[in-house]
Amino acid sequence: MGTSLYDFIDDEKDFYKVDEGLTEDIVKKISEEKNDPQWMTEFRLKSLAIYNDYKMPKWGPPVDGLNIDNIVTYVRPNTQMKGSWDEVPDDIKNTFDKLGIPKAEHEFLAGVGAQYDSELVYHNLQDSVAKKGVVYLDMESALSGEYADMVREYFMKLVPPTDHKFAALHGAVWSGGSFVYVPKGVKLDIPLQSYFRLNAKGAGQFEHTLIIVDEDADLHFIEGCSAPKWNVANLHAGCVELYVKKGARLRYSTIENWSKNMYNLNTKRALVEEGARMEWVSGSFGSHVSYLYPTTILKGKGADCEYTGITFSGNGQNLDTGCRMVHIGEETTSLVTSKSLTKGGGIGTFRSAVEVMPTAKGAKSSVDCESLMLDNISRTDTIPEIDVRTNGCDIGHEAKIGSISDEAVFYLMSRGISEDEARAMIVSGFANPISKELPLEYAAEMNNLIKLEMEGSL
Repeated sequence: MGTSLYDFIDDEKDFYKVDEGLTEDIVKKISEEKNDPQWMTEFRLKSLAIYNDYKMPKWGPPVDGLNIDNIVTYVRPNTQMKGSWDEVPDDIKNTFDKLGIPKAEHEFLAGVGAQYDSELVYHNLQDSVAKKGVVYLDMESALSGEYADMVREYFMKLVPPTDHKFAALHGAVWSGGSFVYVPKGVKLDIPLQSYFRLNAKGAGQFEHTLIIVDEDADLHFIEGCSAPKWNVANLHAGCVELYVKKGARLRYSTIENWSKNMYNLNTKRALVEEGARMEWVSGSFGSHVSYLYPTTILKGKGADCEYTGITFSGNGQNLDTGCRMVHIGEETTSLVTSKSLTKGGGIGTFRSAVEVMPTAKGAKSSVDCESLMLDNISRTDTIPEIDVRTNGCDIGHEAKIGSISDEAVFYLMSRGISEDEARAMIVSGFANPISKELPLEYAAEMNNLIKLEMEGSL
């Protein structure tokens, strides 16, 4: 796999887009293009007012190079969403063929949605899964179909527009994304997937993912993202809201491989009820600046969460990532395993927040983060925050920061392995606990991305 796999660019001649910037007229135009119900139009305009009122966040790296006046917030390919891959226009189909989406669907996916810029262009769900009552729709269809009331009940309730400036931006201009509902007791043994491709220059992508896993149900959802490299800023400010009901389980796996002109300011949050389990598996590559901190609210007694993540920061990258665990219910548990790699002057920051509320008697949390610096010009930081408001809980945090051992490299070279191969082997071994949590094709993609980063070719 070479860099061209992600860096190819398609012609935009057949695309519709709104003007650059963010005004009330632009928001109304997006709402009109999408045939929003009245309540959503009003929601967008309220979100815009909040966006204009809020200041830029101060907690992460600077985003001075991002000017919303230069960002196109809605780009639509001139095609209707297809349920048959053969009906998708050739230029868009070729993009996803190169990324392996149809192949992945045929081999091991229960359903797949493919988003190109601001709209889903392809969507399909296996009949056997649909017969179980599983609902997997693009957000626009869900907003106006038989599940409209459910969407209205849950939409941006976990991540309200008042959360921060980019959540408000998302509320104003969101477009595309997925709605998933898994009925009570339904357990899917094969995953669903959405893939998001941002092709347009100087554009933003604002997909919304809403997943509700009902009581005693089980789902694995996979998300992939990529974009070609431009010489101007692009923006990704998506939103993911996950509801894991009593006794249910949800695994949410994502590999984000944005180009290095991308500002990735994404918000992800899960609400976990009694006896339910949430699993995050996260790989963050690419992007110029990232703010990415999946939050889990462990609300019900015995709720459980496991977060496993890896980031790779190279030249010109400042990736500020981590996770937040909020323990509300009794006997709730969270386990965090994070690994970060830095190279070529890249900056990697891991932020963890563990909050134990007075009601969370018997809570347990363990945070373990390891960082590997591949040279002496890169930087890595770990910033833990622990807020405990009850007795009788067990909270632990461990952080390790190191570099590749010269002795280890020398040992491998003494066995006939080149220095570059030796370093790559050590890095692959470091990342292995993360890659083994991913489905086979995604583990292969992650390992290839690490290999490309090690070669300095991305």
